[in-house]
Amino acid sequence: MIVWTVANQKGGVGKTTTTVTLGGLLAERSERVLLVDTDPHASLTYYFGIDSEQLEMSVFDLFIKGKNVKKEEIIQMLCPSTIEGLDILPATMALATLDRTLGSKTGMGLILKNALEVLSDEYDYAIIDCPPVLGVLMVNALAASSRILVPVQTEFLALKGLERMLRTMELMQSSQSKAYRYTIVPTMYDKRTKASLEAYHRLREMYGDRVWTSVIPVDTKFRDASLAQQPPSTYAPKSRGVFAYSTLLTYLQQKR
Repeated sequence: MIVWTVANQKGGVGKTTTTVTLGGLLAERSERVLLVDTDPHASLTYYFGIDSEQLEMSVFDLFIKGKNVKKEEIIQMLCPSTIEGLDILPATMALATLDRTLGSKTGMGLILKNALEVLSDEYDYAIIDCPPVLGVLMVNALAASSRILVPVQTEFLALKGLERMLRTMELMQSSQSKAYRYTIVPTMYDKRTKASLEAYHRLREMYGDRVWTSVIPVDTKFRDASLAQQPPSTYAPKSRGVFAYSTLLTYLQQKR
């Protein structure tokens, strides 16, 4: 199973949109896909119309049960979507307590990686939507990943957030002796604005081939798809945003 983690320590840069759109496109390509919500705000969970506060089990229980969790227990946590081949491992607000209650406990950094390995025969891809905060959840998501996708809004303040994210990855790489493979994805690009143009050129100058060679444009269809609780590729398959993500997906599959 290929695992992509979508992460940035700045909010509002398109992490959940990236997770949902890539997941929908992979399912359309007949891949078995698991979307994992590790954000206590549960935006990915709510996107699919799942009320996180009504769930009996969620990714929170994965951490409570620890490394000895059984496959059938993980399967009980999953929620199907309306898209064939696309399932959700949902989040709840209880995740916000993990750092306080379990953050200092040994062996907590690989809980998610171990759980996904247990499910490796069930799915072709897992995509993890991260919270914008460094803690046990982000540590788990990064440790589990085959590749990290870093969405970056094409504006100046988002570039500062990218610097923090890359420093975090460097620190974790040194502690885990693992070199992360990552791709920076420019998002919310508006070619009509000077700010977007300058931010994109700045990204290319600073990070070179770490930056995906194209961009995700501003597209109101993303918001409409969220309201309809459907992946953008299902709601508006011919939209420019979906076309951009389809191009990104092809790029990522070639890189693997």
